[in-house]
Amino acid sequence: MFDIFEQPYTLIGAAVLVLFGMFTFRSVFPEKRRRWQLLVPVFLAGVAFGLDVLVPTDLEKINGVIDRGIRAVKDEDCGAIGRVLCDNYNDSYHDTKGQLLVHCRKVLTPPLVEKHEKTGLSPPKIDGPRATTTLFTILTFDKSSYISQNYKSFLFTKSRLTLQKQPDGKWLISRIEVLELDRQPANWGHIR
Repeated sequence: MFDIFEQPYTLIGAAVLVLFGMFTFRSVFPEKRRRWQLLVPVFLAGVAFGLDVLVPTDLEKINGVIDRGIRAVKDEDCGAIGRVLCDNYNDSYHDTKGQLLVHCRKVLTPPLVEKHEKTGLSPPKIDGPRATTTLFTILTFDKSSYISQNYKSFLFTKSRLTLQKQPDGKWLISRIEVLELDRQPANWGHIR
């Protein structure tokens, strides 16, 4: 479905058409020329960018939640991880949000993560109050961490995220399924 808030370029295109229309009108009726007439297309372009900036779309909210989650893992902040998860969170390994946070506190023992970057994100499939996307990241381990010293210094991950829209309009993660680690099939059981 068309959404003007996700496509500001439509209004920009309309502003260009209005500008050409104004030029035509001013050349056909030179006695009716006014300086303010040239401000109409500028106003339309301003409205387009204003709507894009001021009205967050579901897609922008979803990307924001995912980015906050990635930053929380990088900072090894289990409290921040908990803030991007739904209260009814569950996955194939954790029955509750609390179990996942206990697992995070066990695994994310400092120093562990030096850098955590999003390398790709499939376009979210939004179906009412639910959205699903696939997230690709690269996790760089701290040089002094146990994993970096004994195994490897970085890890490619692929995960499927399910997000749920809350009554207040925010999106939160309701399920994370680990699909691949270093391009090999994996699941939560491989993360200890």
